[in-house]
Amino acid sequence: MADDPSWDDIFKSQPGSTENVEPMAPQSRRELRERQPRRGREKRVDDYGLPPQRRKRRKLTWLWVLLAFVVIVGGAATAVWFTFQPQIKHVLGWEAPVDYTGSGTGKVIITITNGQIGNDVAKTLATSGVTKTSTAFYSLLLKQTPEVQFQPGSYALKSHMSAKAALAALQDPKNKVFTQVVLPEGITVKGVVSRLASLSQSTGVSLDQLNAAVADYKSFGLPAEAPSLEGYLFPASYNFEPKTSAHQMLQTMVNTMFKHLDAAGVAPADRHRVLTLAALTQKEGGSTKDFLKVARVWDNRLAAGMHLQSDATVSYGAGTSTINTTAAQRADKSNPYNTYANAGLPIGPISNPGDAAITATQNPASGSWLYFVVVNCSTRETAFSTTFAEHQAAVAQLGTWLKQNPGGCN
Repeated sequence: MADDPSWDDIFKSQPGSTENVEPMAPQSRRELRERQPRRGREKRVDDYGLPPQRRKRRKLTWLWVLLAFVVIVGGAATAVWFTFQPQIKHVLGWEAPVDYTGSGTGKVIITITNGQIGNDVAKTLATSGVTKTSTAFYSLLLKQTPEVQFQPGSYALKSHMSAKAALAALQDPKNKVFTQVVLPEGITVKGVVSRLASLSQSTGVSLDQLNAAVADYKSFGLPAEAPSLEGYLFPASYNFEPKTSAHQMLQTMVNTMFKHLDAAGVAPADRHRVLTLAALTQKEGGSTKDFLKVARVWDNRLAAGMHLQSDATVSYGAGTSTINTTAAQRADKSNPYNTYANAGLPIGPISNPGDAAITATQNPASGSWLYFVVVNCSTRETAFSTTFAEHQAAVAQLGTWLKQNPGGCN
């Protein structure tokens, strides 16, 4: 129909058509910003209906930088710690305690000898387990006014005492129980006198008094053939009460030796011979496990009419203590202890033997050995031989050891 709109008119009138639309006025920047969609309202899916992929932040470089920083700082801290650890612990209060607390437990006997100073006493207390460290006790001593003076003698203390408690105990006369002396096997009379003299301030017995008592050896009930007290003072630990005289001390040792000889089955008439041989074994035998063989060698040589040829006897008679002797010393027949120049036993013992040497003398091992020599002075390894050729080979072995260890047997 003529009045009906054409298709062009219809499409021009549809929403969204650009025809007959007035152009929009220019917009300000503010209006443009307001028309922009906010980030939080962006569409959450893409054109395919999938959520958009967010970009991963590149933090890897910063992570490596951080790790490198930690390593450098940690290394520096470690170096500082090991270099200044004591100072750091001191500042932070992390130091291990150097002292015990309390008055301790149990019973410990410690001995102070003549001339010992505070530092010596501090070390004795620490090594005996009385105090935790020597530093704790010595530091306390330095703070005392007036200066502490220690009296020689033996004191009954306790384990794990505080330094303060130990000091108080040492200053209490009630804790001074006795004077103790320890004599090792093989010690000589000279050595015994020296040890007793070191406690003279505690015992009240002087060196002169001890030497006078030793010189009066016939007053101790020894066998008639004994030329001295040598060999008759049994090596052990002795406790002497205050006011014990020099003679009483030595008599106690002699009586103890007689008791041990009786226990070993040694007849009184045979005491001197047994002690002379046992003292020789004690000095020459090296390890106690070889004492039985050494005792057999003496018996075999005496039975064969051979000289004992002991360097220890020559050295003792010459007034020396070295195992090495000279040709002139070995040829000196005027030395009554010289078993190179003189046949049979020496005139008397050359040391004070213990139970092991006495037992070996009474019950030697079975064997035909005529020679023995220490081939390693460090381990006391000893070679026993029946023939002289075997003995020479063992002596050569000792010579090799001595070249590698000059003076090793002295």
